[in-house]
Amino acid sequence: MGVTEGMEPHNEQICFSITLGTLSIILVILNLDLSKIEPRRPSSQKNSDTDNCGGCSEIIAKVVKNYSLAWKKQEDNFIKFRSQLSSRCNGFHKSIVTQTNTPLGTKLVCDGQKNKSIHVNQDLFNTFLKGNPFSNKSLDTCAVVGNGGILANSSCGEAIDSTQFVIRCNLPPLENDHRKHVGNKTDIVTANPSIFTEKYGGLMGRRRPFVNSLNVYGKAMLLIPAFSFIHNTPLSMRAFYSIEDFGSPIRPIFFHPEYLQKLAVFWRSQGLRAIRLSTGLIMASLALEVCNNVHLYGFWPFSNHPYGLAPLTNHYYDDRQTKKKFHAMPAEFELLLKLHHEGVLKVHLGQCPPQKLP
Repeated sequence: MGVTEGMEPHNEQICFSITLGTLSIILVILNLDLSKIEPRRPSSQKNSDTDNCGGCSEIIAKVVKNYSLAWKKQEDNFIKFRSQLSSRCNGFHKSIVTQTNTPLGTKLVCDGQKNKSIHVNQDLFNTFLKGNPFSNKSLDTCAVVGNGGILANSSCGEAIDSTQFVIRCNLPPLENDHRKHVGNKTDIVTANPSIFTEKYGGLMGRRRPFVNSLNVYGKAMLLIPAFSFIHNTPLSMRAFYSIEDFGSPIRPIFFHPEYLQKLAVFWRSQGLRAIRLSTGLIMASLALEVCNNVHLYGFWPFSNHPYGLAPLTNHYYDDRQTKKKFHAMPAEFELLLKLHHEGVLKVHLGQCPPQKLP
């Protein structure tokens, strides 16, 4: 699907494979017979000249037909859902730790470890933003970009970059051939601390390669879940000081653990059962509070393209498989589908048409 795995353990972008669990949700929506679907074949057995995904062509055809219907934003549904989300989570003001909402001496309770907390001393307090990172009024259009394989060869880069505010997840590559398909404009990019460990040795040695890797995101905000788990905090502080020491224009900011906890409770009230929310769902939720029009790219639940059934890699940039133990990815996608059908947000599939010049 291209949404990301949650905040812990490793949280990288994930493209839903065509599992029976995923299909059961799609089938409920489309009222189709799950017994007719065969399990997915291994990738080595894929053949673009046949039904590559083991009986999924009929299902994908039904989904595509459903998505072919003209989409129109339903303002009443959007306002109602945003109101519910805001009243329960208040992401506009509370999603990011600031010196305003988290005074010196505050005890931050880890949302991933309820029995652990971090005391906000002067050094930690100095790393917080002084105030709300969002403007006092809602943004117009926002793109939340997942990293699913459906974005490869999609030509969606121009459409993504044309939105007012672009959110990306877990430091995805944007250079070279990727730019045409995913764009490069970035206002927020998330980073799980596990990336700092896996790619940069926990920032215990040379830190320039890490800082240099951030150049592609320009002056974006780098959003880190520094307080979800107690071991994330010192690692996140090393990232913060590395960015500061090397004079990078990127701006590190931190998720507020209380917001993440409230958001998990909200989605449980919507029927979601998961150990951790995925990054994709978290960022889509935040976008729904701060943006008037939310567009999702790179969100697709099958390992085959909706138009032609060509096999897709797990991410647009590689085929690395991801852990699904901690997340209810199929159930999350069902909720996003529901919001799409209700005109609350728009999920983009397939190739993007050329953008019209003003």
